[in-house]
Amino acid sequence: MLKNKKIGFIGGGNMAEALIKGLVSASFIEGKNILVSEPSEPKRDALHTAYKIKVTADNHELTKKCDIIILAVKPQILSEVLGDIRSLVNRDKLVISVAAGVPIAIMDRDLRGDTNNKFSIVRTMPNTPALVQEGVTAIASGEHVTKVDVKTAHRIFEAVGRTVDVEEGHLDAVTGLSGSGPAYIFMLIEALSDAGVKMGLSREVANALTIQTVLGSAKLARESGKHPGELKDMVTSPAGTTIAGLHALEEGGLRTTMMNAVEDATLRSRELGIIALQKNNSESNE
Repeated sequence: MLKNKKIGFIGGGNMAEALIKGLVSASFIEGKNILVSEPSEPKRDALHTAYKIKVTADNHELTKKCDIIILAVKPQILSEVLGDIRSLVNRDKLVISVAAGVPIAIMDRDLRGDTNNKFSIVRTMPNTPALVQEGVTAIASGEHVTKVDVKTAHRIFEAVGRTVDVEEGHLDAVTGLSGSGPAYIFMLIEALSDAGVKMGLSREVANALTIQTVLGSAKLARESGKHPGELKDMVTSPAGTTIAGLHALEEGGLRTTMMNAVEDATLRSRELGIIALQKNNSESNE
């Protein structure tokens, strides 16, 4: 699916590098068919050396040469980038954004300008475990995207983990759950490790036990197909140690706290999207 395509990354930051590493190491595409446009010369050199890809500082060159354009820049400059390459993008090019909070409608408007052109735009929300090829990416498609385009987007992000299809309106919830979720898990890992130290374990041992417990539990949940509650019951004996610990977690409101965290992060994502939309509308009317 990607063998005869040329993929261009505008921006060579962490997420772009994670995708490049995944694509090349999985042999989804050869390095010679990947082009990165990055303003930092040291970063360009590092990417070229590590992955044998092509690099440039010219977004126009990249847009002309590539079939798939991945926008891996900060949301604050996305409109500027799209306006700059507008005249070089056509319906045949697939545009994929990893910039958080910028709706497809705004990207479409920035590309369209004063024309009636139609564009194939996909918006994604990956998460940081993509850096070790264990991420999950939610994919939302614009109205002019074909089934082949959707399959192509999935193929690209499968290089760094798993993928799911969502409606664009659900991306704020995705941000609150899987986008922000790694931070919740890291805090949980830190807390469990601290608890081990409190109970007399060395930090090294506590960290090792905690990280492998979280990793193994996640793998068991994924591969068994069983409901988390059922897996929890498998560990919980009557009047045993686990039920005592679970009672303490319930007393501390763990479930409610986790649900509140996802809800608050979702609402904040929605707020930031509204702010970005208002700012974009204001700039367009100037």
